[in-house]
Amino acid sequence: MKNKLFIAASITASILSFTSANAADRTVIQNKGSDTLVNVAQAWAEEYRNVDANVAVAVSGGGSGTGIAAMINGTVDIANASRSMKKKEIDLAKSKGQDPLEHVVGYDALAVFVHNNNPAKSLSFEQLQEVFVRGGKATKWSDIGLKVPGCDSDEIVVVSRQNNSGTYAYFKKAVLGKKGKFRQGTLDLHGSKDVVDLVEKTPCAIGYSGLAYATDHIKMACISKKTGEACVDPSVKTASDKSYPIARPLFMYTDGEPKGAIKTYLDWIKSDAGQCILVKKGYAPANDVSCK
Repeated sequence: MKNKLFIAASITASILSFTSANAADRTVIQNKGSDTLVNVAQAWAEEYRNVDANVAVAVSGGGSGTGIAAMINGTVDIANASRSMKKKEIDLAKSKGQDPLEHVVGYDALAVFVHNNNPAKSLSFEQLQEVFVRGGKATKWSDIGLKVPGCDSDEIVVVSRQNNSGTYAYFKKAVLGKKGKFRQGTLDLHGSKDVVDLVEKTPCAIGYSGLAYATDHIKMACISKKTGEACVDPSVKTASDKSYPIARPLFMYTDGEPKGAIKTYLDWIKSDAGQCILVKKGYAPANDVSCK
């Protein structure tokens, strides 16, 4: 009996030793940032296990600002962002010995969402500014000529993102303008999906989020830059050809030119295999790809 126990213990110790050795040999790539990119980043990481079992990609969200801050502090290998790094962020990174290098990995249409009952078919930048900007005159749906079934108060519930979000920063710059500030009293949510979920359940609401978070239970407005101009629907195609007025690039940042496993991983993301995963998740590819 003692011999059997000794043999079993030896086998268990050998398995643990082998597992530990394998884990020690594994390269771990730390990848953090944009909530817009987190779903496709996780999909990339999961598929990459089949490409190279010796590389594990640890993905977390938290917003573009969070990922960029981690890059500045040197605690991640790749920072995901749905906006470009600011000059002050780049300067701070360089002062800490980091040399941020930008990689465009895809494009996104930043959609404006309203409740399915909302009769709005199109919205212009001017109308969006009246709704979202501080001092804007549109506080009720009737102010922009709409009567929304189920919204008895007529009050517009403005749903936004927290200010560490790249989506927040891009919408602010693209729609509200350089000096534009969001109105006070907005509901600032942590995640892209949270925005869509709230607007879906709230007839009075309007919010913005990445196209990839769209569902059949919510409406996306057709957007024009000027009132009276032809509007463009958000889609993978209109994000790709840049005809949609709020199309934006999606970035990954590395510390200088990537090398080794990080370079191989980024090259795979930019290949047809990686870009087709991006397309399946509802984003536009960074380059022309052929997907089955």
